[in-house]
Amino acid sequence: MRAGHDALAALRAMACGLVLAASCGSLGAEAIVEASTGKLEPLALDGEIEQIKEEVLDLNRELFLLEEELLFPANTQVAVYLAMDTGNFFGLDSVQLSINDKEVAKYLYTEREVDALYRGGVHRLFMGNLKAGDHELVAVFTGVGPHGRDYRRATSVEFTKGLGARFMELTIRDSGASLQPEFQVRLWE
Repeated sequence: MRAGHDALAALRAMACGLVLAASCGSLGAEAIVEASTGKLEPLALDGEIEQIKEEVLDLNRELFLLEEELLFPANTQVAVYLAMDTGNFFGLDSVQLSINDKEVAKYLYTEREVDALYRGGVHRLFMGNLKAGDHELVAVFTGVGPHGRDYRRATSVEFTKGLGARFMELTIRDSGASLQPEFQVRLWE
């Protein structure tokens, strides 16, 4: 893991060096000479600054993608998402996620986040690395259930992690038959 942090630090240092080189190179020799004589145009400088800002944003985006690839290689990657359907029988407060009896995520939702989930949003609860083999995922949901009572419910699934990324979706949906919420885990291939 130390090698990954060293590589990440090297990437950040390289990005900073590229930003510095881009800022010096984009001014050009004429602009530097003009700056020493005091005849530098403010509008030209504003344009140069905007260009440098765009280059920094592009480099930051590329650095983020490289960091994701370094920290979460595709062959060991596991991602868990949460989705909701309707919500007449359950008002979500929080989710606690464990893999192999180790807590990996805990999230307390705001009203706006729950509203976004009701409208079809999906929340990434966890992204991490797991070695190939058999694993168990346990999700504990807390909130307000039917008749306004506090509600705590868990669901679990055993899954096999092979080569390649593994994606799972936790879904909370209403069951009209039992007038209770249902908590399901769906494995994506």
